[in-house]
Amino acid sequence: MEIDILTLFPKMFKGVFEESIVKRAQEKGKVKIHIHDFRKFSKDPHQKVDDTPFGGGQGMVLACQPLFDAVRHLKRKDSKVILLTPDGIPYHQKIAYQLTQEKHLIFICGHYEGFDERIRTLADMEISIGDYILTGGEIPAMVLVDSITRLLNGVIKETSHQEESFNHQLLDYPNYTKPRVYEEMEVPEVLLSGDHQKIAAYRKEEALKKTRLRRPDLLKEDD
Repeated sequence: MEIDILTLFPKMFKGVFEESIVKRAQEKGKVKIHIHDFRKFSKDPHQKVDDTPFGGGQGMVLACQPLFDAVRHLKRKDSKVILLTPDGIPYHQKIAYQLTQEKHLIFICGHYEGFDERIRTLADMEISIGDYILTGGEIPAMVLVDSITRLLNGVIKETSHQEESFNHQLLDYPNYTKPRVYEEMEVPEVLLSGDHQKIAAYRKEEALKKTRLRRPDLLKEDD
């Protein structure tokens, strides 16, 4: 997979993409990530990318020209362009799995007060990571890249992500490690039994219990 990210703040991505699973995925050749400062596509003598809104109002609005030119420069026949915006559809694990099937993703990170409405015509999809406002689309882009990359074949063991939260509409079951007893809190006996069938049944039941208690909305979505 290849990912291009259009942003005004490319340095924000440096640490995130040079650590942990995303770094290993790049080293293995499972994903190529390119960060582009779309200010460089501006035709303004001072590389301006925004302007005041028609009709008045606070803040500055991202203009069409730099982003239209940037997307057209990067786009291929197999590209999927994603606009990161609070207006988009809520992001969840099913979408992450769907996006792993794409060969080329282009993420547009908004900033300032917003973007010219005509920029939406560039996007195949608009995504929001939650009902709150961030300074820009950089952090959402990091979230999507991380969540998608770890699902690519050969990045981590398939059994690892199959058992994680939000697969099968359930939160993850409780996990424990050594010591067996810590400050009088004991590991459930069934996990020490060696009976894999009983352990699997216990984990499924605990995942259901946790989901009913903390995220009952997930179970409703599964109906």
